[in-house]
Order: sequence, then structure tokens, then C-alpha cells
Amino acid sequence: MQMQATPDPISLDGYIVSTADTLGGKPRIAGTRIAVTQIKAARLRLGMPFEEIAESYDLPLPAVYAAMAYYYAHKVEIDQRDADTAAFVEDFKRRNPPPLEAKLAATADADADADADLKHGG
Repeated sequence: MQMQATPDPISLDGYIVSTADTLGGKPRIAGTRIAVTQIKAARLRLGMPFEEIAESYDLPLPAVYAAMAYYYAHKVEIDQRDADTAAFVEDFKRRNPPPLEAKLAATADADADADADLKHGG
């Protein structure tokens, strides 16, 4: 009976890569477009167990642990980048409301003006 050799396990740092042409250089799980920050959010914000994260993203369990280890090793940088991204998104949304939202706001303003005119006998 011949035993089949098992492949060497990948090193933990081999699970995390960062390339300028994918996700804007954000650290991610190798071979995927799943950012470390997505794993961080699933674990810390949503409270998902490691096994559930692995299953949800179709990842090997060690990749999830590697992502969290990477996050804790680079916590300040990752949290700052996440905060910068959130601020950018909020600023963009404020400056570029959806067309329907702008239309509804204009209608509400017009209605308020008409109500004020009626109230003042206009």
C-alpha cells in the first residue's frame, strides 16, 4: 500500500497578498478579491464565527484566521483606510444625491414654499 504525500500547507503569510492592480492595493486573500477588511467586518461587526465566514466566502478556514491575524498586525493602517473610505463615501453621497432624492427634496421645498405663501395670504 502506497501512501500519497500530502501537499505542504501554505504558510499563513502566503494567504494574504496586496497588489496595486486589485482592490486598489488593499490586502486580500490570495487568489480572490476578498479584502482583509471584509473578513474583519464579518467577524467584528457582524460577529460571525470563523467557520461561518469561511463557508460564506468559500475559503479555507486557515485563510480566515490569516486575514484576522493580518488585520491585528496592521490594525492602525487598516482601520485608518476603512475610515478614509467611509468618509469618502459619505462625502460623495452628500455631493451626489440620487436623482430621485434630489427631485423629492425639490418637491418638498416647493410644497413648503406654497404652504408658507398660503399661510401669509400670498
